[in-house]
Amino acid sequence: MRTVILHYHLFKNAGTSLDAAFKECVKPEEWVTKEFPGQPNINREQVAQWILDNPQAKVFSSHTAHLPPPKLEGIKVLPVIFLRHPIDRIASAYAFETKQGGDSFGAVLARNTDLTGYIETRLALPHDRQCRNFHMQRLAMMFGEQQGDEFTRAKKALEDLPFIGIVEQFTDSMARLEQWLQDEGFEDMYLKPVEKNVSRDITMTLDNKLQSFKKQISKEVYDKLLQSNSQDLSIWSSVSKVEL
Repeated sequence: MRTVILHYHLFKNAGTSLDAAFKECVKPEEWVTKEFPGQPNINREQVAQWILDNPQAKVFSSHTAHLPPPKLEGIKVLPVIFLRHPIDRIASAYAFETKQGGDSFGAVLARNTDLTGYIETRLALPHDRQCRNFHMQRLAMMFGEQQGDEFTRAKKALEDLPFIGIVEQFTDSMARLEQWLQDEGFEDMYLKPVEKNVSRDITMTLDNKLQSFKKQISKEVYDKLLQSNSQDLSIWSSVSKVEL
């Protein structure tokens, strides 16, 4: 049985730092990355074929691969995903997109508006999930729509996924991940927490980050953001064991 790691690299959820740790543990050709189209069936078919087409790879990383992990004969796929406090993730996304180059929608928007404008614009777009229950949508992909609404499916995913890391508990999460992967046959997987692609001051506590964030926008916009991420906040709280 071949065993591989599939890292669901969610935007601004410490994925670059995790990938850097993975790369330290495998040969260059054993870590691969690729992006996929949004159409769910095509996405999942291409992810499965990607794993089959790269027999040398041990770690697969993608921002856009959809859950659930593919079921392949003779191959065990270990899904790895990290979650982050949803409001802090939005703040980090804005900080990152104001600095990055390129002409993606988010980058252009961030460079041409303030934080309030960024949030209000993204919330006004019905299908844009960057500032609206981002984690819930990605987790809900684990199950078909016939199994409930997004929140129901996301909570079910929390129960079924074998590993979920927490960005705010990164060191502890990496230790749990390392032990799990070693138990699954990756005996040489020693993960060293590294800081890569960091957009904001990592020495600040979460509470201080959130207080700083609140000062940059109006109470009305902040309340709207809380309402638009109420399910994500519930998900983060349940996984991190931190009461909101």
